[in-house]
Amino acid sequence: MSTDVLRLPDLASRALGGSVVAANDESFAAKENLVQPHPAQLLAGFGHRGKEYDGWETRRRRGPGSDWALVRLGVPGIVAAVVVDTAHFTGNHPPRASVEAAAIENHPTGAELQRADWQPLLPLSDLAGDTAHVFPVDSTRRVTHVRLTIHPDGGVARLRVHGTAVPDPRLLDAGPLDLAALENGGRITAVSDEFYGRPAQLIAPGLARSMGEGWETARRRDDGNDSVEIALACEGVVTLAELDTTWFLGNAPGSASLTGSGPDGEVVVLPRTRLQPDTRHRFVVEGGAAVDRVRLDVFPDGGMARLRLWGRPTAAGRAALGRRWFDALPDVQALEVLESVGLPPAEAGRLVGRRPLSGDLPPAAARLLLGPPR
Repeated sequence: MSTDVLRLPDLASRALGGSVVAANDESFAAKENLVQPHPAQLLAGFGHRGKEYDGWETRRRRGPGSDWALVRLGVPGIVAAVVVDTAHFTGNHPPRASVEAAAIENHPTGAELQRADWQPLLPLSDLAGDTAHVFPVDSTRRVTHVRLTIHPDGGVARLRVHGTAVPDPRLLDAGPLDLAALENGGRITAVSDEFYGRPAQLIAPGLARSMGEGWETARRRDDGNDSVEIALACEGVVTLAELDTTWFLGNAPGSASLTGSGPDGEVVVLPRTRLQPDTRHRFVVEGGAAVDRVRLDVFPDGGMARLRLWGRPTAAGRAALGRRWFDALPDVQALEVLESVGLPPAEAGRLVGRRPLSGDLPPAAARLLLGPPR
């Protein structure tokens, strides 16, 4: 499998808000370790539960059955690969594991998740000890939760769920939108250099907690400059740009610019502008044109913690976002969202069966998919 799929964000990562909602057993090591963003560490010594492990570990089963953990994705999306990492578990790793996925409205409890419509994502697969197992996933459906089942018991260090974010447009209609944010569907499409820090961290949620949580290039020894390109969540108009060099002191760029591309070709979003170290810079963008991609150029090199591009979707961008989301919903959730806006079950069923949708839509469905009138 291409390693490019592992460059997609880990939708389950704690850094993106992922959480292990429940597990049937965690006798030796806590379930929460499964989604920690850093690689599993080899821990020394013993505690009250026995040997310390940076992972999730269940007791030895003395009867039939298997152990499981339920993970809420920090960012719902379409899964392209899962990684079941048994790092540092040798004689106590599970011999096999499987992964299922579900798409659920609102914020279910662990008990409610047990009754969800779980669908196979990874069939029962063999595992080895102290190994990061990469499994490709062929799916077109958006999911919100995954269930890792180990057969019959043992320890897993990390569960990674790499994929593409697919945001819920109903939430994005409520206010200003960061068009570049990973959680809203933004993604890195090109980068000139990522020697010290991954560019995807530029568009991650929250503030950077250290210089290591940003994007940083090697020192240039020529006359060029470094850049990174972002495909926005959808076509939109940028009204406020935030270039954050927090934590970058002697290695912040001297200046930066933003160039967008869209229906009218290439446009200047922010002309080349001087930057300061360790500073959240905010720039109002007036009279902006519609863009769906933006290139950040830093001069000549250096590091940046976060890039935010606040704005509003165009009508075409919002419609594309809504259709992509709805077409990726599993059938059960698609029916739920249509019925939630007042469509009778029979009519909702016909629309779900017609996906991908085109042509005229009932008013309630049109508002859901295309957004409120502008």
